[in-house]
Amino acid sequence: MTASPPRVVVVLGYSDGGRGELHPVCAARLARAAEITGPDDVVVLSGWARVPGTRPEAELMAEAWRGRAGKVVVDPVARTTVGNAANAFDDVRRTGAREVVVVTSRWHAPRAKAAFRLVLRGTGARVTSASPVEPASPHASLRELPLWLLLPAQVAAVRRR
Repeated sequence: MTASPPRVVVVLGYSDGGRGELHPVCAARLARAAEITGPDDVVVLSGWARVPGTRPEAELMAEAWRGRAGKVVVDPVARTTVGNAANAFDDVRRTGAREVVVVTSRWHAPRAKAAFRLVLRGTGARVTSASPVEPASPHASLRELPLWLLLPAQVAAVRRR
């Protein structure tokens, strides 16, 4: 009997810029990932340091990680949602994953799933999302609107690499 390929669970970082500690939004995402992750999953913790001289979100998440996982990958260089997806691409291809779960806030999930689906097109991986329980944030949802306009250009730039 052949084992099925692992899922890749990508936890997207969040920061308000350089406090040197895990932001509560990021901590909630990390806790949600720990709830849904199993021992065969590959977990990718993704996020950069917005302020020079501070620790990247990915490293802060790795330090706080308490979930089960077959492997934890720390991606401290992704600066955008498309960058998160592009950096996870190698993990998806290497593991042969057929499912990618993007863990992010509810207000960010639609654009994050779209970015991952575009970047991972052709891998055969299904993209879903999981979000922590959180209050609705109309302000954050509105902030997402102009970022949708950048998505095609960002994906095209990643594909050219």
